[in-house]
Amino acid sequence: MRWFGAGVRKFILLGWVILMTGSMAAASDIYGFTLPSIDGNPMPLVNFKGKVLLLVNVASRCGFTPQYTALEAIYEKYKERGFVILGFPANNFGAQEPGTNQEIKTFCSRTYNVTFPMYAKVSVKGSDQTPLYGYLTKEADPSRSGDIKWNFTKFLVDREGRVVQRFEPAVTPDSPEMTSAIEKLLK
Repeated sequence: MRWFGAGVRKFILLGWVILMTGSMAAASDIYGFTLPSIDGNPMPLVNFKGKVLLLVNVASRCGFTPQYTALEAIYEKYKERGFVILGFPANNFGAQEPGTNQEIKTFCSRTYNVTFPMYAKVSVKGSDQTPLYGYLTKEADPSRSGDIKWNFTKFLVDREGRVVQRFEPAVTPDSPEMTSAIEKLLK
């Protein structure tokens, strides 16, 4: 794209965003969603088919940000058994994720040694909510469904792509409640 001017590059990028948004809206299960990775490349969730997933909306300046340590620890503990954590930076709550995707990636790798896959910044609630989070909040445990209330809300997805449990931010990734739910799905 080097030979195109800045205006054409922005137009092409906008077209890609519209294409990705359209494909996300048409998804009928977790594997039908494609969002950009933190590096800006398309990263379809179908890439994780057959894995147990934990999807987490994250933020760098939140009281729950230290949960990155426990997230990385459980990712390392279970990844060989087919477990993947997917991080979704979001700036919906108290402007606690104001950085660019590159700044977020640098913060996560330098401060918390994050190695699990990270997506580009999304909106997890409101009129600009990414369709994936619209899907997650509708498919989660009905007793805990509804809008995301804060950063570090977690959705556990089984190997068939079904949302099986939602954990609110105060439930730490290494809590017995969460690790037993993960281990049950990894059997």
